[in-house]
Amino acid sequence: MAHGEDHVLRVLKIARFIAAKEGADIEVVSKAALLHDSFRNGEKHALKAAEFARKLLSEEGYGEEFIEAVVHAIEAHSFSGRIEPRTLEAKVLSDADKLDAIGAIGVARAFMVAGERGRGIEETVKHFEEKLLKLKDLLYTETARKLAERRHEFLIAFYRKIKEELDFEDLK
Repeated sequence: MAHGEDHVLRVLKIARFIAAKEGADIEVVSKAALLHDSFRNGEKHALKAAEFARKLLSEEGYGEEFIEAVVHAIEAHSFSGRIEPRTLEAKVLSDADKLDAIGAIGVARAFMVAGERGRGIEETVKHFEEKLLKLKDLLYTETARKLAERRHEFLIAFYRKIKEELDFEDLK
């Protein structure tokens, strides 16, 4: 699964790294990263995951301020959710999730999602154009922008090569 436990653990690792470099609250970022994709069925997954996190963290006895910080980070992490991150912690989670969508891992995940949804190669390449190639320019933190450089270069190289092959340019 493209949004399974391995994705969550990569986002957690990236988010903790960025949080440490940027001075964000690592506990908030960690909880948010662990819960950010709790629900992936259908639209508005971030809002459903945030609702779940609010309930879970409340049951676990966390304070209201902590809960709201985690909930906001989860709500604002999604590319398609269009909720602007207001806190450093929310920006960190958003950046970490975007970083896992580019580079070699991003390419692999894009084709995993394609397989899960029954999409073909051409449709997946269109997803590169509509989303993945834009992610680098949507990062909030300096740390994430630095991390994105090599990942984005790989993404561009892969995209160019697959377009070349799809257009039979390599046969000329």
